[in-house]
Amino acid sequence: MDVLAQLEPQSVFRFFEQMCAIPHGSGNTKAVSDWCADFARARNLEYHQDADHNIIIIKEATPGYEQAEPMILQGHLDMVCQKEPGCAKDMEKEGLDLEVDGDWVRAKGTTLGSDDGIAVAMALAVLDADDIAHPRVEAVFTTDEETGLFGAASIDVSPLKGRRMINMDSEAEGVFTVSCAGGNTTTCILPLRREAFSGCALRITVGGLTGGHSGSEIDKGSANANMLMGRVLQAAAACTELRIVSVDGGLKNNAIPVESVACVVVADQAAARDALAEMNDVLRSEYHLPDPNLFVTAQAEEATQPAMDAVTTDKVICMLTCLPNGIQAMSADIPGLVQTSLNLGILTTAAEELCAEFSLRSSIDSQKEMLKRRMACLMAQLGGRVTFEGEYTGWQYQEHSPLRELMAEVFTEQYGKAPKIEAIHAGLECGLFAGKMPGLDCVSIGPDLLGVHTPRERMSISSVQRVWKFLLEVLKRAR
Repeated sequence: MDVLAQLEPQSVFRFFEQMCAIPHGSGNTKAVSDWCADFARARNLEYHQDADHNIIIIKEATPGYEQAEPMILQGHLDMVCQKEPGCAKDMEKEGLDLEVDGDWVRAKGTTLGSDDGIAVAMALAVLDADDIAHPRVEAVFTTDEETGLFGAASIDVSPLKGRRMINMDSEAEGVFTVSCAGGNTTTCILPLRREAFSGCALRITVGGLTGGHSGSEIDKGSANANMLMGRVLQAAAACTELRIVSVDGGLKNNAIPVESVACVVVADQAAARDALAEMNDVLRSEYHLPDPNLFVTAQAEEATQPAMDAVTTDKVICMLTCLPNGIQAMSADIPGLVQTSLNLGILTTAAEELCAEFSLRSSIDSQKEMLKRRMACLMAQLGGRVTFEGEYTGWQYQEHSPLRELMAEVFTEQYGKAPKIEAIHAGLECGLFAGKMPGLDCVSIGPDLLGVHTPRERMSISSVQRVWKFLLEVLKRAR
């Protein structure tokens, strides 16, 4: 590859490019974890790799730092795999096609995985170097963060001696994240009944949306394709008898879906097409700023299985219009911070059931529980059920943080201004580590990353350079 070979710092971009050559979407992390283990063995470094492919690599302190408290450098190995429409790349089997565009690194047609490959690359560059001063470094790389922080939940932290951790899973240079929301994966499941229905089959697509990260970008006003599909189907059903065959959209529960596709059978094709054309205009008007490329289309299609009966069709439309989605509450304590939200990220139809998978987040446990009960209540009325998994705790702000104070001091000297200290609505693994390791002092940082979890994802080269310089100075002063 060597697309990034000329970029500085060369060691960081070398490891990042090597990682991008290895498919490492969530649930497909064995190969990239083994690559990290090979790295450790080649350098005679202590490492611990578990059955979930989490890996810890340890490098002892450099001379003069033997008595210093260890520093944990933490990130995750998995990435969100999203592609542009028409992109033929098999992200389960093929590496990424990198390119440099001015100050930006991106991947052609796909997500880049800078979230969180840049953390892994920086940590490996520290472990690989002979000329960086540092205390004992404990690099912790987890798996399946993007699908529910599962690696952080399962990892055994007993090899770790440190209680200072720099998490490198943030996406804005100059921002120190010191608190985050908790959450879970909530799946609403509706049983389906099917029967023969005579009519014209149509393939309805709601697409062209902007999407984004359902935590950090839930407040941008972007539309959710799955929820818009509910409105579109409701509008069509109001004009003609309609039966749903299937409705599917989204790939990751924590990515706002950019496209949703339904197969329906309608009694009056002309009336249905008129309703869909009207909804195209309505939705384009509503979302002309956040989603200027939004579209609703209809094409003739052959149904491959019987349609749902009338009662089931009504229930599906009810689900997609009445289940909560998006921001539910804003923080009363921190202006501009989303407190509670949820995102219908994955919608799938099987022969006998429809599943709607949500990423649910809240910094207030009682509101998270309220949403879980609310969704369970609605699904019970529809004859369905709800499952909850991947529960993770929030990360509480610590008023006294020596690590934060050290990092703020270094930042102010290097940048000539104080860093922003923020809480975020997105989930971070820091909360789970804090629960496992009492007394953990943690700060999350990262370079500028834009469009994460979408094919527009890109990483600033100059920002990586500055954050790398900052990280090295923090390690140098961490005596």
